[in-house]
Amino acid sequence: MNRFTKPTAALARVRARPFATAWAATLGLLAAIAFAPPVHAVDIERWETDAGMRVLFAPAPTLPIVDIRLTFDAGAARDGERSGLARLTSEGLTLGTEAMDADLLAERFESVGAQFSTSSARDMGIVSLRTLTEPDWMAEALDVFTELLAAPAFPEEALGREQRRMLQALQRERQEPGSVATRRLYQLMYAGHPYANAPSGHEDSIPTLTREEVQAFYREVYTVGNAVLALTGAISREEAEALAERIAASLPEGDRAPALPPVPPLAGPVTERIAFPSEQAHIYIGAPALRRDDPDFYPLTVGNHALGGGGFTSRLFREVRTQRGLAYSVFSSVQPMAAEGPFLIGMQTGTDQVDEALEVLREELRRLHRDGVDGEEMEASQANITGGFPLRLASNRDIVQNLGMMGFYDLPLDYLSAHNERIEGVTVEEVHAVIQRRINPDALVTVVVGGTE
Repeated sequence: MNRFTKPTAALARVRARPFATAWAATLGLLAAIAFAPPVHAVDIERWETDAGMRVLFAPAPTLPIVDIRLTFDAGAARDGERSGLARLTSEGLTLGTEAMDADLLAERFESVGAQFSTSSARDMGIVSLRTLTEPDWMAEALDVFTELLAAPAFPEEALGREQRRMLQALQRERQEPGSVATRRLYQLMYAGHPYANAPSGHEDSIPTLTREEVQAFYREVYTVGNAVLALTGAISREEAEALAERIAASLPEGDRAPALPPVPPLAGPVTERIAFPSEQAHIYIGAPALRRDDPDFYPLTVGNHALGGGGFTSRLFREVRTQRGLAYSVFSSVQPMAAEGPFLIGMQTGTDQVDEALEVLREELRRLHRDGVDGEEMEASQANITGGFPLRLASNRDIVQNLGMMGFYDLPLDYLSAHNERIEGVTVEEVHAVIQRRINPDALVTVVVGGTE
């Protein structure tokens, strides 16, 4: 019997252990993780279970833990007209089963030092578990995990409480100018596209969502064919295969969700100013730019780093903060997704400096589009990107997150090992060509929140 089959008498022993024992072990484990050396190479294996679930596995024998990350094509982009449905379903998974309410669910995980969580974004819904590899404790954690995946209850009264929490969170968002700005920015950038749906939902739809809709959403998109399982930890390939088969057997049957439609390019500039009682104005500029699996990712990453992704060394930082003192911080980013994710610029400035700040941002973007980057900027950006990349693999949690991303976006197995080589192989000419192809300074959405209309 391998360690992933259901225990018998062992289960009673696990439940008899006091919480303090499990938490003491967990705290010791976390301390070990905090001081673990950076990971320089990750060996990744990929396969499919008998039921068709995609699996990526990276053995990590140093620490006695296993990290499990299930990623589903189940984000807000799948909400349709029922904004907030993906988020409510994700939160509803923490509410237990018919035989195990939310309190007992948490108690059983805590009793063996396991950590369970769910989350939901635009592209994906995620279910995660971290467990110690001590056989009895791991067996109990996996029992609870698979029981929940097989039969979540989504109790109506508890769902109602989650809906009220979601509405309270939206009210808090309305009081934060940055949240107001980013929500409106996505609505304008992705008008008519599923990415216009905010993961946090909408006040009009959240109260009307029903338990039946949540159950149907779970059966439709939290399926074995729509899942990517990422695994890393102190288990063998044979044990990983057994674990994957057990998790796959607990999920509803179903195929992969259909691909999202492509995002049409913006026809021209769109600017919107929103009054807000604040001394600082939040400025966001953006446009749909890039899919996650597009080879333009590497040259655009380098070009963006030179513009505003490189912190103190970036053009925007020098021009906006150092030269003119218009903001404490300013950034640009590329956020590729399953469909064309956004290129973004963001900053805060005094409400009386908005026009000057906008002109500086736009002029720097026009200059980048016209002239590209020079050799010195290229070398600095490439060195900074490649030098910081190992930090993204410094822990098991980092590794399993990367594995889930790779599987979800169908990236090649050498994505991590070849990342720095591909960044270093980018040329000045490629960066300029990609910037001209992907970013149009005359077709951007600008949202300013703050001050009077």
